[in-house]
Amino acid sequence: MNLSRSTELFERSQKLMPGGVNSPVRSFGGVGGTPPFLARGNGSHVWDVDGNEYLDFLGSWGPLVLGHANPAVVEAVQKAAADGTSFGAPTEQELQLAELITAALPSIEMMRLVSSGTEATMSAIRMARAYVGRSKIIKFNGNYHGHADGLLVKAGSGLATHGVPTSAGVPESYAAETLVAEYNDLSSVQEIFSANVNQIAAIIVEPVAGNMGIVPPNPGFLEALRKLTRDEGALLIFDEVISGFRVGLHGAQGLYAVTPDLTCLGKIIGGGLPVGAYGGREEIMRMAAPLGPAYQAGTLSGNPLAVSAGIACLTELNQPGVYERLDEMGALAEQGIRTAADATGTQITVNRVGSAFTTFFAEAPITTWSEVVDADTERYAGYFHGLLERGVYIAPSQFEAGFVSLAHTEDDLAFAADQVRAALESRTD
Repeated sequence: MNLSRSTELFERSQKLMPGGVNSPVRSFGGVGGTPPFLARGNGSHVWDVDGNEYLDFLGSWGPLVLGHANPAVVEAVQKAAADGTSFGAPTEQELQLAELITAALPSIEMMRLVSSGTEATMSAIRMARAYVGRSKIIKFNGNYHGHADGLLVKAGSGLATHGVPTSAGVPESYAAETLVAEYNDLSSVQEIFSANVNQIAAIIVEPVAGNMGIVPPNPGFLEALRKLTRDEGALLIFDEVISGFRVGLHGAQGLYAVTPDLTCLGKIIGGGLPVGAYGGREEIMRMAAPLGPAYQAGTLSGNPLAVSAGIACLTELNQPGVYERLDEMGALAEQGIRTAADATGTQITVNRVGSAFTTFFAEAPITTWSEVVDADTERYAGYFHGLLERGVYIAPSQFEAGFVSLAHTEDDLAFAADQVRAALESRTD
């Protein structure tokens, strides 16, 4: 595979950007090698600057549920851009996107648009602290909620890939307000509440963990968190930046029938453009300025290009049969991987929820962070490059998710299954 142009660009980029990238996991630090510089995408495929073509299961880390350059999204963005790229003033499109979101997620009575998932989680926690009048929060080991200071404590995603348990530059005094429990372990949460009586404002959790790879909640785990927070006078925040509009039209909260107090969204609601949102019960959201004392603002919040793309995307996702199709295609992808592993005698575990999945080089089950980190990352790196060389692009980290889109076809998944088998055969120990 020719990567001469990508290699040249990467060398130049490393002189101007830390690691040569604008987000750490793009550097291939977890798998080694030179990242292809992508030039364009269409449907389920992408092409790099050297002309190499890949069947894409990264999907820009989740938002491209309709595939690359979806015509409805492209048309919406073009029309919006012709009318102006930013106003810093209210627009009708902001309202239309908010109406689509709240119609799908009844737990969100009032919401606010922001520009990223990080802004969404940061702001939701601020509202929770303001509403409850307490300072401490609980997060889960391996759950990643963006790069706000107080949330970079035992986080997943790129931090897991690069082995950084807590980011430098975060004051210990601030990090001390974040208490860490174990995902899918209710007793660890109960112990923290017992040791911090009347000090905890909220629990923030990925209802389907996606930043340590896909790890679904154990039966009853989310329900127990809901009851515990109510009993303790704390709020429950669902970080659905990945799971929102991915695992179902009503998110993970609809899939598991658990209603949070606040929800954080991103990825899909922008149709591939930068956007985020947080919202929940009206009485909590009324803490936000200008109605309340908790300040949050953003010049580009509700950007007309981003919300127009989001409207187009969510309109498509509201069509009948969409999520049944996504689940069917996700199941086919999973089946192809499992069949290839069985044929080559490879020990793997595939975790999947709907159209999101992760292949772990580890024994089942994978339900906790400790089980995730026991996965064979070296074997995954070999698997990643084996697929990349064969024209299949997956996440360059064992601790991330893969995604099937509505643009993927049965032929795509059959091709992928063949390449998985070939990659596993070529890397058999």
